[in-house]
Amino acid sequence: MTLAGAFIRSGKVRDLYAVDADQLLLVASDRLSAFDVVLPTPVPDKGKVLTALSRFWFAETAGIVPNHLIATDPAALPPSWTGRADELRGRMLLCRRVEILPVECVVRGYLAGGGWKDYAATGAVSGIRLAAGLREGDRLPAPIFTPSTKAETGHDEPISFDTLVDLLVGPGREAGALAEEVRDVALRLYAHGAAACARAGILLADTKFELGVAGDGTLVLADEVLTPDSSRFWEAGAHAPGGPQRSYDKQYVRDWLERQAWDKTDPGPALPDDVVAGTRARYVEAFERMTGASFARYLKEDVIAR
Repeated sequence: MTLAGAFIRSGKVRDLYAVDADQLLLVASDRLSAFDVVLPTPVPDKGKVLTALSRFWFAETAGIVPNHLIATDPAALPPSWTGRADELRGRMLLCRRVEILPVECVVRGYLAGGGWKDYAATGAVSGIRLAAGLREGDRLPAPIFTPSTKAETGHDEPISFDTLVDLLVGPGREAGALAEEVRDVALRLYAHGAAACARAGILLADTKFELGVAGDGTLVLADEVLTPDSSRFWEAGAHAPGGPQRSYDKQYVRDWLERQAWDKTDPGPALPDDVVAGTRARYVEAFERMTGASFARYLKEDVIAR
């Protein structure tokens, strides 16, 4: 989607537009990235799932930390955008501008993905020493905050809390205060999300949050929240530590890609129809189970309701 004169940049999934000096528009596409490569095959309605879930979780977590969301209705945009209302509906987040922190705020409740690889190699995750003998997919004794870099190209890299302090506070600021607030907020967000997911029979294995700072210094939740793109969601009833888990996220695509003759560099392979359909079904099921809402109704009416 191109809106003349307002475009700022395209990320792996979202397109960013300037509305005015104080407001930004995030539009979620149906693009899918894996292993830091945007794949050539879109997943129908994926962007709407991400937007709907973020809307839900922004409302759910507003008592923990303020967020950057202003509106989701195209009618809230200036008149010059009216002609694009149908394209934007269900995909847009009108947001206030904040200074996004240069780190990924990752919280892990289970050993999986990069955390599992780190543990298997070193016995620790982001410098946090864990008990010996844990298996892939094991639940951790308590959720851990494992921040990472936010790479413009290539892969994010895990960092220790001390490195986070260096990245966030710098000279002249109270040592560690912002980093400690970030860690506390991320852990509280994870605990809230994990409890809500558990009631739906889903395990929140891990997730990452985007946090920023408003002009008055307030910490703000931004971008997307607890979506299948930013989280690992597992089927609670099928949880069996010792290997990969049944999931409601893009691990399904990653698993298919791992079986292909692909070196994980751009361009990625086209996805077959069954993988596209399976991915869409998993994303939609995640939305409906966690929110209790009808995705078909969301597509028709742009509301999160049964």
